[in-house]
Amino acid sequence: MNRTGITNQSAATALLIVDAQQGLLCGQSAVPQATAIVDRLAYLIDAARAAGALVVYLQNDGAPGSADEPGTPGWSIHPRLQPKRGEIVQRKGTDDGFVDTPLEAILREHGAQRVAVAGLLSEMCVSATVRGALARRLQVVLVSDAHATYPVDDIPAAVVSRVAEHALGDEVELRETADVVFERVGK
Repeated sequence: MNRTGITNQSAATALLIVDAQQGLLCGQSAVPQATAIVDRLAYLIDAARAAGALVVYLQNDGAPGSADEPGTPGWSIHPRLQPKRGEIVQRKGTDDGFVDTPLEAILREHGAQRVAVAGLLSEMCVSATVRGALARRLQVVLVSDAHATYPVDDIPAAVVSRVAEHALGDEVELRETADVVFERVGK
C-alpha cells in the first residue's frame, strides 16, 4: 500500500538487491538488525527466483580503506545471498545504481517495468537508486522491512530508514517482504 492508501496488486518483474555486502552485514560493522535483513533479502531473492523475475545485485565499489573496498572481504556479497548463474551483478561507484552503469538498459532489455528494491543503506544507495528508477519512469516497490542503515548521531537506525523512505514521496509503493509479489520477467 502506498502512502495514499491505494493498494496496487501488480507484481514486480525485477528485484534490485542494493549493496548486500559483507562489510555492511557482518561483524562489528554490521547495520543494526543485520540478521533479520539478511533473512528478508534471502526470502525476496527466493520468491523472485521462483516466479522467474529478474534478480539484479548492485555491488558498491567503496573507497580505499572502506568496508566495501573492492577485493576485500567486506566487498563480497553476503554468503547467504550469493547470485546464481545467470543473475546479474552490477558494480557501481556511486549511490545511484543507474549512474554510469548499464542498469537501465539491463532492465529495459528484459522488459522489467516494475522493480522491487531492497538492501543497504536506506538514506544513501537505496534512496538514490529508487530515485534513479523513478527518473527513468519505472514503477518502484520499496520493501519497507528489507532495507536498513546505521544510526545517525542520536537518531536510531530504524528512524533514519523510515525518514529516508518517506522522503521518496508518493510515487513509491511501500510493501513488507511477505507482501511483495513477483512474476516472470517479460523477455
